[in-house]
Amino acid sequence: MPPTPAAKTPTQAEIPSPVQSAKYEEPAPPLPPTKTVASGTLAINLPTALALTNANPLDVQIAQERVRFAAAQLDRANALWLPNVNVGVDYFRHDGQIQDIVGNVFGTSRSSLLLGAGPQAVVSVTDAVYAPLAARQVLRGVQANAQAVRNDTMLAVAVTYFEVQQARGDVAGALETLRRADDLVARTEKLAPDLTPDVEVNRAKAEAARRRQAVESAYERWQVASAELARLLRLAAGTPIEPCEDPSLVVTLLDPETSLDDLLATGLTHRPELASQQAKIQAALVRVKQEQRRPYYPTVAARGVGSNVPGLAGGYFGGGVNDDVQNFGARFSVDLQAVWEFQNLGLGNLAAVRERESDRRRVLLELLRAQDQVKAEIVQAHAQATRAAKRLKAAEDGLTNATATAEKCL
Repeated sequence: MPPTPAAKTPTQAEIPSPVQSAKYEEPAPPLPPTKTVASGTLAINLPTALALTNANPLDVQIAQERVRFAAAQLDRANALWLPNVNVGVDYFRHDGQIQDIVGNVFGTSRSSLLLGAGPQAVVSVTDAVYAPLAARQVLRGVQANAQAVRNDTMLAVAVTYFEVQQARGDVAGALETLRRADDLVARTEKLAPDLTPDVEVNRAKAEAARRRQAVESAYERWQVASAELARLLRLAAGTPIEPCEDPSLVVTLLDPETSLDDLLATGLTHRPELASQQAKIQAALVRVKQEQRRPYYPTVAARGVGSNVPGLAGGYFGGGVNDDVQNFGARFSVDLQAVWEFQNLGLGNLAAVRERESDRRRVLLELLRAQDQVKAEIVQAHAQATRAAKRLKAAEDGLTNATATAEKCL
């Protein structure tokens, strides 16, 4: 595992308003991420976990491979103008009847040999012009999807990390509660049977048993959350993960007082999912134009016909009667064509245009659906953030009073 990276403070220019710089206070020097503490847990801190989201998660690597695949498709589209080049040897031998151009049939025996090369290209000008434009938009969309995958993975890692942190806190709280329950059992046994009935001892022991179950449940949640975080970051499986930060760590990503309208404007501007859908719309528009203009653009063909089977255009050629191959010399034969095609008397072209128009409308509807999804997520996150801030204040007050009550009762 790489060493813990130094925390980078983002500049104001790097963060779109109204989102503010994350407030994160680095705790006391943490244990190295690769060091296993004495309790058998793997220590890691939040910056290291977030840094690993750009390296280890398989979802991110798969998204990067999709980007490389789309880039290769763009390169292929840009090369549609270029012909294939065939290089090789052609040997031809004929024995028996053959017919000349007049129609006379006669018998002969002959052979020929050609060593050469030639072009082989059948290029649709429409595809050569518009395919790179569409492929470029597809690449933009895939790149935006890759960024969305990184964002989703980072969010999943952060949420799971704090679930591990919460589970570890639950373990600590359950152990403390169990300690107090065992202390209550010991105190009750000292008072029985003179000052308190035996039933109180049984009640205290039953409560201690429930606290032991709570401890096991808390350890279970810790192990489950650790397994999920280890899966996301591809760490060693089966080892509980222990965050290095203090359990009371608070990370503020935005001001809870930021208005919902400002957050909606920021999300609709910067979410990569929407950029991906917009790129798909641009690609669909290009494909519509491609089908509309296909009947007006020819298909250009260039084929070498210097050999008996088209493929080699020219080279060193010789031949003769039977197997007497001689009279070698230069030879070059090529066939060039420009053909305008009307598919199914033009009806096929009209159907293709309607298909592309339908695809364009579908992608537009998917963009509207993605916008609605982004809006809902922003509203939900805003509600969670504002209510969580209020719950935190109430929880702090409740913790203070609960601690004081426990100390006074015992």
